[in-house]
Amino acid sequence: MAEDNPHPQNPEVPDLTPAGLAGIAGSAHAMPPAAVCRALDTSEAGLSGAEAARRLRVFGPNALPEGHRRSVLARILTQFNNALIWFMLAGAAAAAALGHSVDAGVILAVVLVNALVGFIQEGKAEDALAAIRGMVAPRASVLRDGARVSLPMESLVPGDIVLIEAGDRVPADLRLIRARSLTLDEAILTGESVTSSKSIATVAEEAAAGDRKGMAFSGTLVATGQGTGVVTATGTDTQIGRISAMLGAVTELETPLLRQINAFGRRFSLVAFGGALALFLFAVFLRGFDWQAALMAVVALAVGLVPEGLPAVITITLAIGVRRMAARHAVIRRLPAVETLGATSVICSDKTGTLTRNEMTVRRVVTAGGALMVEGAGYDPGEYRLTASGAQQALIRAGLLCNDAHLGPGWTVGGDPMEGALVTLALKARLEPGPERARTPRLDAIPFDAQHRFMATLHEADSGRVALVKGAPERILAMCDRQEGASGPEPLAHDLWQRRIDEAAMEGERVLGYAMRQMPPGATDIDFPDVETGLVFLGITGFIDPPRDEAMRAIAECRSAGIAVKMITGDHAATARAIAAQLGLAGDPRVLTGQDLDRLSEADFPEAVRETEVFARTSPEHKLRIVRALQAMGRVVAMTGDGVNDAPALKQADVGISMGIKGTEAAKEASEMVLMDDNFASIVAAVHEGRTVHDNIRKVIGWTIPTNGGEALAVILAILFGFAMPMTPVQILWINLILAGTLGLVLAFEPSEPGVMKRPPRRADAGLLTPFLVWRICFVSVLFTALALTLFFQAQASGRDLETARTMVVNLLVVLEIFYLFNVRYLHMTSFTLTGVKGTGPVLGAIAIVVLAQFAFTYLPVMNAIFGSRPLSLSEGMLIVAIGAGSLVLLEIEKHLLRDRFGCGGP
Repeated sequence: MAEDNPHPQNPEVPDLTPAGLAGIAGSAHAMPPAAVCRALDTSEAGLSGAEAARRLRVFGPNALPEGHRRSVLARILTQFNNALIWFMLAGAAAAAALGHSVDAGVILAVVLVNALVGFIQEGKAEDALAAIRGMVAPRASVLRDGARVSLPMESLVPGDIVLIEAGDRVPADLRLIRARSLTLDEAILTGESVTSSKSIATVAEEAAAGDRKGMAFSGTLVATGQGTGVVTATGTDTQIGRISAMLGAVTELETPLLRQINAFGRRFSLVAFGGALALFLFAVFLRGFDWQAALMAVVALAVGLVPEGLPAVITITLAIGVRRMAARHAVIRRLPAVETLGATSVICSDKTGTLTRNEMTVRRVVTAGGALMVEGAGYDPGEYRLTASGAQQALIRAGLLCNDAHLGPGWTVGGDPMEGALVTLALKARLEPGPERARTPRLDAIPFDAQHRFMATLHEADSGRVALVKGAPERILAMCDRQEGASGPEPLAHDLWQRRIDEAAMEGERVLGYAMRQMPPGATDIDFPDVETGLVFLGITGFIDPPRDEAMRAIAECRSAGIAVKMITGDHAATARAIAAQLGLAGDPRVLTGQDLDRLSEADFPEAVRETEVFARTSPEHKLRIVRALQAMGRVVAMTGDGVNDAPALKQADVGISMGIKGTEAAKEASEMVLMDDNFASIVAAVHEGRTVHDNIRKVIGWTIPTNGGEALAVILAILFGFAMPMTPVQILWINLILAGTLGLVLAFEPSEPGVMKRPPRRADAGLLTPFLVWRICFVSVLFTALALTLFFQAQASGRDLETARTMVVNLLVVLEIFYLFNVRYLHMTSFTLTGVKGTGPVLGAIAIVVLAQFAFTYLPVMNAIFGSRPLSLSEGMLIVAIGAGSLVLLEIEKHLLRDRFGCGGP
């Protein structure tokens, strides 16, 4: 092995080059670990920061190519690949062929506005997803300057010493220099479903990648055990990097809702085309219209009716929701989760760190001589100091030595939170971690693993070689035949200890047991047969992880929103019940353990899951069955998790939610959402935003289609009954042009309505056209048509010329759509509030643009010449505004009367 030098740079070893590194990486599996370290000019203490920075400049970041983003031209052309747009372009071509250049120009302007909105939004969506990849970028534990640090994977360089453990994704190609019970899932490279056991052994240089037992390859998952390795290749030089370099990364942005919208658009286009053709034939052959005039009328009508901007506006709504969720610490990895969150009816949550503070604190130390209660919370020992007996001091010292954690700056924990709490306990007992560990050096260890549920270490102590063991108290008790008494080892009182364990658990504490054994002189390693029997039980410690205050408030909010919360944890049943009661999951939470679930029949399992709030001591299979049972009952399930064992359930859930701080890479990759603060309250905040997004999508649809229908119906009636057209084709196109990127778009920015979390979850199978939306399409279309035609006939009857009457109709339709916008903004409550009347910044900005455009349409001579409009008097303008205000009052009455009938008035 290389010399233990934290600052390698052996002058006899030439500077590494990419070519030289390739040779080392290609044969590292055939070289002893010490030889690889020498070749890479590194040591077990890792590289210095300066040397790592130099190598990063030489070899580049440890990252795979993101794939080529589409060119600007390709993205522009994509905006026209839409059935609705093709329909409009056909209309523009028809207008141009007939010499109606103004009409053709307006149609093209509408298409270009829509394409511009889509182009800008698509670029923002790609940037957002790229940023999200960075926000959830994996990290690695690395030795730098002799100290263990957590770094982004991109910062790794050849020669770094990396530490891996169960649940981690290997960050780079590593030559292992230590391996303890280490197995890796290498299916992404070998296709084999069986995990591969790893060691530090060398193999033949020509061995296939799957046979290189001394290598851990980038991208593979650590299934069990722990290991340490030296980085031999990074980025595209890794095994997976070579494969990745041949592939392009494809990001699918279309969600189920967008596919539904696009399918609706195609069907709508076919119906519009068929209807336009029938109307054209009717106008020409039955009403005697000039065929060119009739063609332009139906083209303008169809163009005005088609909601060509709907997919782009919905995409913007989803993207805004993603951004809002990110601001509330919930990063969406897959856009469909934005839609699904709004329908979540059950949240299955992990306990530790999600519902609780993840600041483990030892509350009691129990030995055969009695219990010691510990004051203070968190990892900062503060001024709290203990007066411990000899047996209690021995237990506390065992907890400090059989321990891999350390406390860093700001009392942060490097390692397991419970082990961090034991370091704090030692400080309270006046034991300094550094000197104590130096005085009793560790010689070997059996790392903790979920399979055997304990950790063991071998030390050189004043009394000789000693093995220290800590782990699940039931497991430790089973390994002991004696206990440490006041005068030395004495027979084990198993039943007494079980009662003490249960007492601590009933108070919501998590319990660890401790034991020791004298080892033969000269022992240098430790294995399972050395500790599985014949130990002396030292006692137990009880830990508490206090519930988060914000989690308790969030659970109360879930209950008011009709969302059930279920805790799924590996903790003791009594501990889980106590925490659940403190959190307010239920007055008397029902608890089922994994064993209880195993005893249930398939017929009884769903009902038991429905009635249970807490599931304790569960396995990955149990979690998966729970999620599937809830889904079978029609529930939309959000599932949280942080470990490899959570990945199957995360993938099965409708919305898998992984932890951004303590979550493994396996959990993150199986999830749709990552919590950057590991806080349950952020899940509820994300559900709140998901409901807002869904509401806004419904508002967009509820505003767009009925307003288009009102324009179309007026023209259809004119053709059917043979009276003068209330609008010319170019005027119809004008209305569509000024509204395409203004009023409909602002609904995507709407804030949440009051009481959004007091409504029950929406049905997961709710269709796009709900009963209320169908009613709204018909009612508003008929209302707008009736008001427009009434004004049109009254204007002509009072002696106004046709052009003035048409100008009044165009202005009225725009005003009606402005007032209708205020009605649609609040579908679950009245719009007649101060907040509802004053609007938001986007709403007022869009209205200002539309009003200015309408003043130009009405009063500018050039616009009068192009669109056939005429200036209106003040009284005519006031009449139009009064009709618009009256329509709002009528729509508010309709909303109030139909709220209960259609379910809170929402579409």
